[in-house]
Amino acid sequence: MPLRLYDTMSRSVRDFEPVTPGHVGMYLCGVTVQGAPHIGHLRSGLNFDVLRRWLDFRGLDVTYVRNITDIDDKILTRADEEGLPWWALGARNERILTAGYETLGCLPPTYEPRATGHIPEMIEMIKRLIDGGHAYAAAGDVYFDVASYGEYGALSGQRPDEVQQGETAATGKRNPQDFTLWKGTKPGEPDTASWETPWGAGRPGWHLECSAMAGKYLGPVFDIHGGGIDLVFPHHENELAQSRADGQEFSRYWLHNAWVTLSGEKMSKSLGNTLSIEAVTSLVRPVELRYYLVAPHYRSTIEYSEDALKEAATAYRRIEGFVERTTERLGEVGPGTPPDRFVVAMDNDLETSGALAVVHEAVRAGNAALADGDDDAARVRAAEVRAMLDVLGLDPLDPRWRAGTDDRLHGVVDALVRVTLDARQAARARKDFAAADAIRDQLKAAGVVVEDTAAGPRWTLADGDV
Repeated sequence: MPLRLYDTMSRSVRDFEPVTPGHVGMYLCGVTVQGAPHIGHLRSGLNFDVLRRWLDFRGLDVTYVRNITDIDDKILTRADEEGLPWWALGARNERILTAGYETLGCLPPTYEPRATGHIPEMIEMIKRLIDGGHAYAAAGDVYFDVASYGEYGALSGQRPDEVQQGETAATGKRNPQDFTLWKGTKPGEPDTASWETPWGAGRPGWHLECSAMAGKYLGPVFDIHGGGIDLVFPHHENELAQSRADGQEFSRYWLHNAWVTLSGEKMSKSLGNTLSIEAVTSLVRPVELRYYLVAPHYRSTIEYSEDALKEAATAYRRIEGFVERTTERLGEVGPGTPPDRFVVAMDNDLETSGALAVVHEAVRAGNAALADGDDDAARVRAAEVRAMLDVLGLDPLDPRWRAGTDDRLHGVVDALVRVTLDARQAARARKDFAAADAIRDQLKAAGVVVEDTAAGPRWTLADGDV
């Protein structure tokens, strides 16, 4: 079965055929760093991290570009409100964003270009568009002439005569449907947020930035362009129009992930309903948050709630518990080969919910094998589980999920719990079951769950504890 992906342009699931056999070029619209990122921002990065991992698994060499928009109206406004240079605000939020991606186990992109590092490419692109009759300069600004591009609206389904660009009023526009390629410097804006061009000093428009960066790192035609569903219009429609008008084929597949919502509304800074990475990872571990965001299909909306988050954490701990029990009994079991049903689910437009159903089935079978003393079957299931989790970035034995723990502290806690468990075992041996139960209850009150197994008691942290 070939890999099939839902393409926004064709509004259909299509067989994926790379431009260059064996290689994939993928561009993800990254974050505009006007504020600290929230889990809604990270969902897009996580979804495309899973796609990148799956393409790697399928034996494809991936060039993955994820940009940073570090110059924008919102950045200038927020920096002015905070009394900071715009570039200092952007750098601060970019560091938080990078830490968030790392916290949730995203592999680093091949390239992570900043918009401000590609002004020359943008100026050259504008020149070509003007020379080709697709753009015009007016009063220090430069606009793309939507009427000059006959296929405008193909991606989003917008009718050109009904388009609302959402830009501030501009006297130089010939038509309200046109969009800005270059913004002339306005009074009160900092000199550092301005670059000289043949049309006057200013800064790039948002849409132009991504076209220039995608073209530089991936060439005039590449495989996949991704982002949140809110970017289909106007951002991606405008990217496509200006790039095609510039003579580039641009992206062959357009993939968009759905939102994380809160009380039915898109999670956004403007609504004030954001949830920071730090706040959410105080409730559950980072790997559990990754599970929560990766488990639903990428085109399904996630309605955030603490109950749903903790349910996801509990589900992940069931998987983790099986891997740990198998390791304790058999030694570390390396990743094996994912079952065919897992592969089929992932090839079906990254059906992660179906893929995780296969994981949980393997865990149930593995736990039954452990209970029956069938070590060979348990080993096979554990190898399958680790292979599947590795593809999803969720393998509990991956060093990245252990890097944040203090091994010395864990050793001390383990030793203290073991002393207590030894006392409980001694009480049971002399048939003082009341004392044994009291010790177990005291451990439970402290957040430690005791499980009696054939190999002796083992302890874990109770659900809800970090």
